[in-house]
Amino acid sequence: MRGIIRNGLAIGIILVAASRPSTSGQEPPASSPSTTPSPAPTPTSTPATAPAAAAVAAMPVPDSIRAEGVPPVPASLSAELRRYQNIRTASFQGWDDTRPRAVYITTRFADVPQVHHVASPGAARRQLTFGDERILSVHPQPGHDRFLYATDEGGGENYQLFLQDRTGGEPRRISEPKTRNTGASWSPSGELLAWSSNARNGKDMDIYVASPADPHFRRLLKQVSGDWSVTGWSPDETRLVAEETISINESYIYLIEIDTGKTTPITPRRGDAKAEPVAAGGAMWSKDGKSIYYLSDRDSEFRRLVRRDLVAGGDSVVTGAIPWDIESYDLSDDGTRIAVVANEDGSDVLHVLSAATSAEVPARQPAPGQISGLAFRKGSHELGFTLSSARGAPDVYSMDLNQGRLDRWTDSEAGGLDTLACVEPTLIHYSTYDDRKIPAFVYRPPAGRFPGPRPVLIDIHGGPESQFRPGFLGRSNYLVNDLGLVLIMPNVRGSSGYGKTYVKLDNGMLREGPVKDIGELLDWIAEQPDLDKSRVGVVGGSYGGFMSLAVQTKYNERIKAGIDIVGISNFVTFLKNTQGYRRDLRRAEYGDERDPAMRAFLERVSPLSQAGKIRTPILVVQGQNDPRVPLSEAEQVVAAVRKNDVPVWYVVGKNEGHGFARKPNQDYLQAVEVLFLRRFLLGEKE
Repeated sequence: MRGIIRNGLAIGIILVAASRPSTSGQEPPASSPSTTPSPAPTPTSTPATAPAAAAVAAMPVPDSIRAEGVPPVPASLSAELRRYQNIRTASFQGWDDTRPRAVYITTRFADVPQVHHVASPGAARRQLTFGDERILSVHPQPGHDRFLYATDEGGGENYQLFLQDRTGGEPRRISEPKTRNTGASWSPSGELLAWSSNARNGKDMDIYVASPADPHFRRLLKQVSGDWSVTGWSPDETRLVAEETISINESYIYLIEIDTGKTTPITPRRGDAKAEPVAAGGAMWSKDGKSIYYLSDRDSEFRRLVRRDLVAGGDSVVTGAIPWDIESYDLSDDGTRIAVVANEDGSDVLHVLSAATSAEVPARQPAPGQISGLAFRKGSHELGFTLSSARGAPDVYSMDLNQGRLDRWTDSEAGGLDTLACVEPTLIHYSTYDDRKIPAFVYRPPAGRFPGPRPVLIDIHGGPESQFRPGFLGRSNYLVNDLGLVLIMPNVRGSSGYGKTYVKLDNGMLREGPVKDIGELLDWIAEQPDLDKSRVGVVGGSYGGFMSLAVQTKYNERIKAGIDIVGISNFVTFLKNTQGYRRDLRRAEYGDERDPAMRAFLERVSPLSQAGKIRTPILVVQGQNDPRVPLSEAEQVVAAVRKNDVPVWYVVGKNEGHGFARKPNQDYLQAVEVLFLRRFLLGEKE
């Protein structure tokens, strides 16, 4: 079990959008199919560009793609990108406790990730699922040769739960079709399963309990209003601990009795409406059942690990000596060790603590990068996790804390790419109009290969309550290694990881602040002798797509081209059309469009209202089934910018959602993006 808070809606896209779930309720991805009607297919290229196909062998457009205004992509470019497109990754999904030492992972050998079993470090990956849709999370059933997995259809984010025997056979559906199901949690014995589902009304995430051994036993444990998720079971299996999420800044923890559904708050709601909201989540029981651990920013800028004594009452802060957000944690089976991952200025640092004293215990550090999926193996002090670094794609590792031994379980193929030659980023902090310091990671190509001032691509993360983290760039290493672009990933105000004050600096009427932060970044770029201020592009996904569009309207004369991936073009239409179960969560961040003053503000700052200012080439990318930012957001901005008589390239994934997850679609999109940047940012001739 893992205690993790991830309330942001980032897609983590760097050019090719491939959403990955978090382990807390599978967010990101999120939602059911868009209600926007699918438009009729259109030609894959405009008549003006069609003759070029005869002169140059072109890459075929997948049947799953609708491309408008996009010229034929040279087949030679597809071949050039191939080694970047065949990088594999692996993600730790949990220990198989029926074996002395084995793990479940997800990795891709065809179009989408599937479940595999690895019997020992470096052993062969044995594939266990063979579906056409991506596997988003895996939950091994304690004490059994079975696992639960979550998947969706066409990126629609109606997550379905299936139970699968490790030895084979057909998977059994646990959830109801066409519903959204998240946060699956096994009881310690593996006899009961709890999860959240919107089956009752399509909006509220109620809590259900079922017994996989009895297909007829399924009970609605708690009917709720809003977004609730299960985070753990008591050791005696009589109670659940659950989290209610209002926003990234406000969430609550409750205990729920299995027999009666009686609910007791652990972190009570605010009595005073003017009191500062508190975020609390990622709760789990201590091994002796006498305490609850959870993450909270109460009385702190950062999220700390807190222990609630259920016998004597009262809280004690476990990680008070760590002045950063605690991102995830787990408890050893014997209850003596706590492993925590702290997000320290964007990089993950592993800390091991004594459960009895909260004192830090010396432990070996993995390579700098991102650590996810942290989990102790039963009956041991061995930690399993996924590790991603600038020079290493995500792979599965374990660390024995007693021996200090680090084992690598998977060594994913890198498609012929020398990952050790990939660029390490530099962390900078640039000044803003209100005397703040904005952190940003800068990836510079080797100066020896690419002399002179280099063109720049600013890549803005989604969320907005997310954060760019310096892990593996994957396919985007091509932009640095082969095109010689400088990539800059800013964490503008509103990003998580820098304290709750910082994350709230863009809420509601403050929405223009982060756009101004990019204006200040453009000033910083102009002052750097190794950067070419006349060749700057901008890209972003989801909320980052809004930011990209906003930069293209506010600072159009200072950029050469922009890419919008599943971005918000109008906040009012977005809030109207996004899925109902997430609308209130987004209103807490962007503002309530039902209030006339807020509605007027949202209309004014929306890029669609200023689309006439976009006078540079634009590439718009959208998943047709996107439940978060519906297809209509892309359709309306494409129609508006076409009136400006500038190049508009538009790519729609017919079987994709909030980002492109299928390899054929990713491959085509990357080639389009590279062609777009070569032509309009680098200025290469057709």
